[in-house]
Amino acid sequence: MPTSSQERGFAATLRRIAGVHGFMTDAQARLLWDSAQTVPAGSAVVEIGSHYGRSTALLASAAADGVPVFAIDPHTAGPYASASEDEGELIHRSFHANLGAVGVEGKVEHLRLRSQDPAALSRVEAPVGMLYVDGDHRYDRARDDLRLWSPRVAMGGHVLVHDAYSSPYVTAAVLRTMGLSREFSYRGREGSLVHYVRSDLAGGRRAANTLAQAAPLWWQARNGLVKLALKRGRPDLARRLGHPDASWPY
Repeated sequence: MPTSSQERGFAATLRRIAGVHGFMTDAQARLLWDSAQTVPAGSAVVEIGSHYGRSTALLASAAADGVPVFAIDPHTAGPYASASEDEGELIHRSFHANLGAVGVEGKVEHLRLRSQDPAALSRVEAPVGMLYVDGDHRYDRARDDLRLWSPRVAMGGHVLVHDAYSSPYVTAAVLRTMGLSREFSYRGREGSLVHYVRSDLAGGRRAANTLAQAAPLWWQARNGLVKLALKRGRPDLARRLGHPDASWPY
């Protein structure tokens, strides 16, 4: 159970990052926070896709002393990134300003590289205690992020992927790489944020693990209908599907 000081730390961090642009519910923030707090000293937190730094600041606030946070984001033009190089540069500056405002810039090493660049992989020498993937949502890029980085996660370490049950390309990438894995146990999800822990899956546990990951596909189908209703200006239809307001579901 979280201690009262942990609860206060999480609440204070939510207040500090409230003005930082990003797509993360409070419940998803809590799952990231709790996972980052378990990473032991000497291991690292790796984030793929930082954008303005909302999740980066949260992870750096949660991580213990002696746990570096590597934020991998090229802040350049491209799909699921910036519309232009100029915009990418503005986001880059805002990212560092946001980390400074929250007071965690000294704890974060920003790798302004693509996540599949060998230079990014070589810069992280410590075992990875937590991997958070919210980068390029194209199928091949999301798949390769998981293929390249998940083997770096230490036994007992965490892998979390945002939009895993929202973007169909990310869904396909996650199920392709993690769905049949012998090494990553599915621990559930918070909305579209899926959570795995590295462990040894043998025998029937592997089959059960795969089936558990297929179950949330119903939620993704319903989520697609909610998005369609909101795009068409019909929040009433979204409410009938169980979505409480006009906010974008993720």
